[in-house]
Amino acid sequence: MRDFYEILEVERNASKEEIKTSYKKLAKKYHPDLNNGDKEAETRFKEINVAYEILSDDKKRSNYDLYGEDGINQNYQDAGFGGFSDIFGDIFDMFGGGFRGSDTSQRKDMPIKGDDLRYDIRLDFREAVFGVEKEIRVRREENCSKCDGSGAEAGSEKHTCDKCHGSGQVREQTSSGFGRFIRVVTCDKCHGSGEIIENPCKKCHGKGREIVSKKLNVKIPAGVDNDTVISMSGEGSAGENGGPNGDLYIYIKVQSDSVFQRDGYNLHLNMPITYMDAVLGGTIKVPTLTKLTEFEIPKGTQAGTTFKLKDEGVKKLRSNGKGDLYFTVNIIVPNKINEEQERLLEELRSKSDTAEKQEKGFFSKVKEFFE
Repeated sequence: MRDFYEILEVERNASKEEIKTSYKKLAKKYHPDLNNGDKEAETRFKEINVAYEILSDDKKRSNYDLYGEDGINQNYQDAGFGGFSDIFGDIFDMFGGGFRGSDTSQRKDMPIKGDDLRYDIRLDFREAVFGVEKEIRVRREENCSKCDGSGAEAGSEKHTCDKCHGSGQVREQTSSGFGRFIRVVTCDKCHGSGEIIENPCKKCHGKGREIVSKKLNVKIPAGVDNDTVISMSGEGSAGENGGPNGDLYIYIKVQSDSVFQRDGYNLHLNMPITYMDAVLGGTIKVPTLTKLTEFEIPKGTQAGTTFKLKDEGVKKLRSNGKGDLYFTVNIIVPNKINEEQERLLEELRSKSDTAEKQEKGFFSKVKEFFE
């Protein structure tokens, strides 16, 4: 076997508290219940428990330090998982009640919060921007409506499980090259309840729980976006032993829009304008979320120029503010023109030297590049 100090990842002069802390961390990491049958994790877990059994005991640790494994061979062959109730209790607390250690017979009736649920909802662009109320259906566990969660038919009695004696747990013993080990598992006869029902409820078959489809109205606020999460407290599955219900978490997905592109609370759009408006300037009408807004385009506006309309974006969550709207102009070049339009454009081109100067300046730079 590897060195016990190496197994627990501590120095040889580590204090008892350091050994205990490292043990708790490693036991949590490698516990078989959290590793889905991983044999390597199970073996590692057994090593960790044997090492802790030795190094947490002053006498055994002293013998091990002096004589190695020969000094403790007679002691650790019978070491199991029992006797660690204080440690398992601490690990139980780490998992918030989800891990059942060897001392949980006293905790089987403790209140447990119900499972949280997730619901994915898809909204169109306008629903996300302006908010909407949606009716949804969720499937969740509730106490059986017939037996009110008792799991028994009316008048039926319960008695203590004769296999686990009411603890809800039994010990499984296995042997390996490391010695004999004991693992605490849920009782397979009473399924952890500690009680046997003489006449189980016919609706829930003694489980005390049933799956129910629940209709809920969800108010989605204006401004939500992709991956926004809305929580509904207490709308998850029912708790156990009087514990509170879990919560429902609604995950938002938003469909794209054909006009507006969203970037946080800001909006972007491509705005087509005529060649005349670009050259001469003029008033154009820009679409916003609620109306067409007039905007003055300056003379000589170039294609690709971006302008801003302040506060015409999306309403901000938990705020009265709004984002902005940015529009980028694209100049429309007509595919066909009539003879009169062509004549006027030819006349304009013959009298315009600005574009010609710009063209000459460009090719001068090209010439310099190749020289």
